[in-house]
Amino acid sequence: MRGGEDMKIFGMSFIDRLKHVDPILFICTTVLSLISILTIFGAVDNFGRSKLIMQIAMTLVGSVALFILANIDYRFFVDRFAIVMFLASAFLLAITLLFGSTGANMETANRSWINIPIINIAIQPSEFVKIAFMCTFAKHLELVKDKINHPKSLLGLALHAGVIVGLILLSGDLGVALVYFGIIAFMLFCSGLSGWYFLGAAGALAIAFPFLWELLREDQRNRVIFGFQPELDPNGVGKQALMSRDAIASGGMLGRGFGEGGIYENLPASHTDFIFSTVCEMFGFVGGMVVVICLLVLAIRLIWIAYRSRDVVGKLICSGIAAVIILQTLENLWMCLALVPVVGITLPFMSAGGSSMLALYCLMGLAHSVYAHEKRFFFRRER
Repeated sequence: MRGGEDMKIFGMSFIDRLKHVDPILFICTTVLSLISILTIFGAVDNFGRSKLIMQIAMTLVGSVALFILANIDYRFFVDRFAIVMFLASAFLLAITLLFGSTGANMETANRSWINIPIINIAIQPSEFVKIAFMCTFAKHLELVKDKINHPKSLLGLALHAGVIVGLILLSGDLGVALVYFGIIAFMLFCSGLSGWYFLGAAGALAIAFPFLWELLREDQRNRVIFGFQPELDPNGVGKQALMSRDAIASGGMLGRGFGEGGIYENLPASHTDFIFSTVCEMFGFVGGMVVVICLLVLAIRLIWIAYRSRDVVGKLICSGIAAVIILQTLENLWMCLALVPVVGITLPFMSAGGSSMLALYCLMGLAHSVYAHEKRFFFRRER
């Protein structure tokens, strides 16, 4: 009898913990991860079995991490370990810059990977630093919320962000750095920074652009020009983007079929940065729209949770996570459609890659924690 009661108590406790998980966020991330695994499985002869195993493993590990973080009050570690997280992030990025891999075997020239010889895997620290950065930057913004527009406050925030983004830029990872810039701008906007600062920054960038352009080498200028107009160099810089666009068109409405092959077989990074092109060629316009709709719903739900949050840190963390989903999705899709220059950026919950997938699941765990915290607050207030 006692054993039955213990099982009942455990069951109720587990159900209560499941209530900390927002169903809409969970459904969207699960659908996206399953489509990703299915796509990689359908092209396993091209991508390799190791990538399929890694994607499945990181989805399972990420789901466990999500559940654990959802059941921990985010304020617990943000309030106690913000400084430690910032220092650890800067140290990790500095170590990566000094001793990191250029990724010669990972289809990237960025010094943004650390090889772990014992288990023979490589991780991308900048993906995990996103988690710590959002927590520490949100805490910093909370501390200066009443004087956010004061130059002294902005100088401190600029130093905070500049250390992290500067180290990422030095590694050569422009795509990830652009996402960080977007996170910073979105969190500043949501914290109440005056619009005049944004206008001033845009104006300063417009004025400085001609001078910055002159500093670039001719080959660097060509990469920018051909990035926006790949047809000007179809056999060089523009080749990858044009192949990606052709793969999307090749899928038609319903796709070429599961595991039938296609343009994606010769498309570099078709399992990572250009996996959307692979999905569209394999499953057509319908498959591509399912991915886009899931990502759109995911972003809207994150914004809604941020809007409903009564805690400044929780609001800003969810705003930052929403920025990651929105910016990486737009940048990746436009890249796949040959509308912007090709930079190394993954499609959330779709691109093959252990670091990206696990970091995103951890970010979603934080979002679930904010959701659970606000739900508890709401019910306490009603009573």
